[in-house]
Amino acid sequence: MADLRGKTLFITGASRGIGLAIGLRAARDGANVVIAAKTTEPHPKLPGTIFTAAKEIDAAGGQALAVPTDIRFEDQVQAAVAAAVQRFGGIDILVNNASAISLTGTLETPIKRFDLMMGINTRGSFLCSQACLPALKRADNPHILTLSPPINLSPRWFAPHVAYTIAKYGMSLCVLGMAEEFRGSGVAVNALWPRTMIATAALQMIPGVDVGRGRKPEILADAAHWILTQPSRALTGNFFIDEDVLARAGVTDLTPYAVDPAKPLSKDIFLD
Repeated sequence: MADLRGKTLFITGASRGIGLAIGLRAARDGANVVIAAKTTEPHPKLPGTIFTAAKEIDAAGGQALAVPTDIRFEDQVQAAVAAAVQRFGGIDILVNNASAISLTGTLETPIKRFDLMMGINTRGSFLCSQACLPALKRADNPHILTLSPPINLSPRWFAPHVAYTIAKYGMSLCVLGMAEEFRGSGVAVNALWPRTMIATAALQMIPGVDVGRGRKPEILADAAHWILTQPSRALTGNFFIDEDVLARAGVTDLTPYAVDPAKPLSKDIFLD
């Protein structure tokens, strides 16, 4: 499959950042993009709403459907999936992108924040996958792509932020299990993670982070595009790293993705 023309993508957290970048890349092919995210009013510190994202998707050549969705709530997810199927006739691709982060130790992590990360990251990815699977199983080349890391059980990735690590690895465990569970149905389930820090607006809110040492979200969008255009029965159960995917796609120069090519890149967490 050369491109995503006519395909319908259901992307969580697509009002900004990586989710929006993936949606825009698909839109340039002429895809339908369902923006399932919470932000309906401008955030005081983060740019973008589901409606501004929809305008960008439409302007890029796609067809957007903005659906206010908090993926912690089953009724909202089910309603968003139903709206997507009603508008576009089905769902071909689910991108589990929405995620909450708190790089805090055990004593510094309020249980409310723990619940938020578990509710959005692990439970939300499971819920969205569960809700989309009936439609995905009817699609010609169905994919679930989850933005989560390879499972690395080194204590160094748990000790500084055990709650966040559990929540992100929960997403990865969904990939591991569902890839095998739905292999026979032809639904590809893969994970994608960046080799380096990705310069998003949310990252800029973390104290001490130099986004100039990161890459633009477009590197993940291009890597996701390659994965999602592969035959689903031939590519499942993988924990992809963006650089490796682009190498398989024939991309050798990653310099254009750098925020500041003069600065050394900062490696992302969970990768040794």
